[in-house]
Amino acid sequence: MVALAWMSGTLMSFCLMALGARELSGEIPVFQTLFFRSVIGLIIISSLILLMGKKQELRSERVALHAFRNTFHFLGQYGWFVGIGLLPLAEVFALEFTVPIWTAIIAAIFLREKITARKAISLFFGILGVMVIVRPGVEIVDIASLIVLGAAICYAVSYTATKSLSSSESALTILFYMCLVQLPVSLFLSLSVWVWPAGIQWLWFVVVGGTALSAHFCLVKAMGYAEVTTVITLDFLRLPLIAVLGVLLYNETFEFYLVIGGVLMLFGNWINFSRLTTKVDNR
Repeated sequence: MVALAWMSGTLMSFCLMALGARELSGEIPVFQTLFFRSVIGLIIISSLILLMGKKQELRSERVALHAFRNTFHFLGQYGWFVGIGLLPLAEVFALEFTVPIWTAIIAAIFLREKITARKAISLFFGILGVMVIVRPGVEIVDIASLIVLGAAICYAVSYTATKSLSSSESALTILFYMCLVQLPVSLFLSLSVWVWPAGIQWLWFVVVGGTALSAHFCLVKAMGYAEVTTVITLDFLRLPLIAVLGVLLYNETFEFYLVIGGVLMLFGNWINFSRLTTKVDNR
């Protein structure tokens, strides 16, 4: 139940971040958006650490793994932001939900997590739901879709590294190094395409920066109570949420296939939820 509560915060944060990214797309370069995300995140997380009197959280003996994690996370975040500006929100999230496939494989190889029968069934229904919604065919095999699929693979590597870091590092430390590592990289890449923000764009930067931080804080906390593949499977709930927002705010088409796919994903999550409840209650 504790992991589920933290994942609820993750879901809402990612949806709000997607809305912010959509509002900024086409007006502000993606690298610049990622730069402001890191700046705002670094200010918030550093302030929290100092106010809480936990200066020790600013130090880490696993800097190399932090750098590795954030290299892949940065690439995944860039691909995700690009996709948000080119594809319907629900399609971006659906393509992103290939992450559990890659995560399960990577976690099994490097973290030696077992792919149990229950987990396999849950993943099967989750992926089946995504396939029903996307209905893969020639029409979705384009550059934008491939970019988002590439982002999904990068996210899987990042999530697996996060699980490894969470065994010895606090959520605050992981988030601090996320912002610290990605800030100079995004600044360097944005200098040649810099555009000064104006008006409400500053508000959207705050939304993106704040929700990026809260999403990963909740994600790291959730991973402390459940295996990485279980946490990412729960993340499937983002799809029906963002689809509704896409319909209401951007007049994106709401298709019946979404209902069918959503039911399949919810069933997969229910299977995992029953296992998760037992695991947390026995802690």
